[in-house]
Amino acid sequence: MSLAIKFQQVSGEYQKLQVDLSKAIEARQRLDAQLSENELVKQEFAQLTAQNDVYKQIGPVLVKQDQAEAKTNVETRLEFIRGEIKRVEGQIKDFEQKQDIKKQELVNIQTALQQERPQELAKTHP
Repeated sequence: MSLAIKFQQVSGEYQKLQVDLSKAIEARQRLDAQLSENELVKQEFAQLTAQNDVYKQIGPVLVKQDQAEAKTNVETRLEFIRGEIKRVEGQIKDFEQKQDIKKQELVNIQTALQQERPQELAKTHP
């Protein structure tokens, strides 16, 4: 395989990693927003008394929900979101490492291509 073809192939792989990294970062941002939202709900629940009613929106309807059940649901959601954040952060780190490897590969191929050109010119112009 020629160096130019290899360069194009590795460049394509690098661009795909950039897209994957971008998607993972967007997912991380969405999870951050969900985490903040659920933390606010948890803070609101902390201020409730036993006499306060809690309602859950199901479609266009508000349905009364047990306060303890609602608090448990929010805690479970928070645990899930934190787990997802850790997973996505691992993906981001993995994509960044793979991207660094591909970038170095591109630099190496580019250097080899630059060294190859003067040799080709010397062969054609004695």
